[in-house]
Amino acid sequence: MHIPFSPPDITQLEIDEVVNTLKSGWITTGPKTKLFEKKIAEYCNTSKAVCLNSATAAMEMTLRLLGIGEGDEVITSAYTYSASASVIHHVGAKIVLVDTAKDSFHIDYEQLEKVITEKTKAVIPVDIAGVMCDYDRVFEVINRKKDLFNPSNKIQKVIGRVAVIADAAHSFGATYKGRKSGQVADFTCFSFHAVKNLTTAEGGAVTWRDIPGIDNEEIYKEYMLLSLHGQSKDALAKTKAGAWEYDIVYPAYKCNMTDIMAAIGLAQLKRYLKILERRKQIIEMYDKSLLSDKVDVLKHYGNDFSSSGHLYLVRLLGKDEEYRNRVIEKMAEKGIATNVHYKPLPMLTAYKKLGFDIKDYPNAFDMYKNEITLPLHTLLTDEQVEYVIDSFKEIFE
Repeated sequence: MHIPFSPPDITQLEIDEVVNTLKSGWITTGPKTKLFEKKIAEYCNTSKAVCLNSATAAMEMTLRLLGIGEGDEVITSAYTYSASASVIHHVGAKIVLVDTAKDSFHIDYEQLEKVITEKTKAVIPVDIAGVMCDYDRVFEVINRKKDLFNPSNKIQKVIGRVAVIADAAHSFGATYKGRKSGQVADFTCFSFHAVKNLTTAEGGAVTWRDIPGIDNEEIYKEYMLLSLHGQSKDALAKTKAGAWEYDIVYPAYKCNMTDIMAAIGLAQLKRYLKILERRKQIIEMYDKSLLSDKVDVLKHYGNDFSSSGHLYLVRLLGKDEEYRNRVIEKMAEKGIATNVHYKPLPMLTAYKKLGFDIKDYPNAFDMYKNEITLPLHTLLTDEQVEYVIDSFKEIFE
């Protein structure tokens, strides 16, 4: 049996939407992208959404929208993929990494409070595997440090404290205390990359909570300028007869989403409820068979939260990296692709060069050293899930 880790779930519906787009004569940012933005905002219960070419772009453009740059500090988790931190570096701000809490994949909220200074402009909590962070705790911590905050642009001033930018690359469709991912943090950045629950091949989106005194249309326009060279008119606006004239307001960036990508997303969104349901069924099958005193699995569903079921993270209790890696190899021999999420940032060359040392992040290292991620996707059959479970148990136990 061959079980891939996370293949895209593409049906005839997506294919038809893309063909329809290709035939329409409009393939870059246009009517489909605008419709996809509208549908995402509706889905997340927000006033607006902006579609871009990646979650990384969504995070970086949000930092730029907030005027964050040189001399500023932005905090994120040491236990994440590079994108959460690299965007801080891109805008010229200082990366501040925080360890995870003990036996947790999420940022340590007590440590978070300790590293907030008068230079801190934003925090990027990471919703890992589809499980949202404890945002009430994040906001509590930030509000306690409100008096240190020094705003440096209009939006920062109105927010009046450190901004919370959710790295929700994994959590599209998750809920926290009855609210959807997208409406909890100040800004929320989603990924629609090929391996995500909902894919547009590459792509991302950002939503935000209404900011009193700031027009949502103004924020939307700023994202449009940031993502398309600072050009005062997009291609769609320039199609009006004789309306070629445009201006470049400032030298900005290029990270717009295309209608081809949006077409895939629109079809995926129609199927998304079923996609989430199937992921939940698979997680329940795993949970039922794997709960033992030898492994610890990330909890995806509770009384006041529900995950998007993006990744199935398992810790092999009392084991080390070497043992975990052997399990990965043995699973591969049985045709099962597994993965590790994540190698903490201080273990990677780029972050070592920036002066980070894994010794300062013991909890993150403990989570990583014996973590293995099992396949979790909607193309898995019940039979395949059983095969993964049986193989894993046989190898591990």
